[in-house]
Amino acid sequence: MPRGRSTFSKRQKEQARQQKQRDKAERRNQRKQKKPEASADDEMRELREHSEAQAAMFRISPAQPGFADPTADEDDAPDQSASKGNTATRDAD
Repeated sequence: MPRGRSTFSKRQKEQARQQKQRDKAERRNQRKQKKPEASADDEMRELREHSEAQAAMFRISPAQPGFADPTADEDDAPDQSASKGNTATRDAD
């Protein structure tokens, strides 16, 4: 039984659609493989920028208490165990 012209064009159209999907998936996979992994420094920089943006959004300045400076070394940070509420444990030492 011969098929009509419309059936042929529908089939061609469907095949073209499927080919476009395959091409798109292939390009997506190539981009994923090409994308370099972010290093720890890049991640820290992104986190710092994000925290600065949020601080600016909520109008928190780095000089206010409770704002952690991500660039400060642990040696420079004040000792948290020597706070006012922890005198019993300091006296026990």
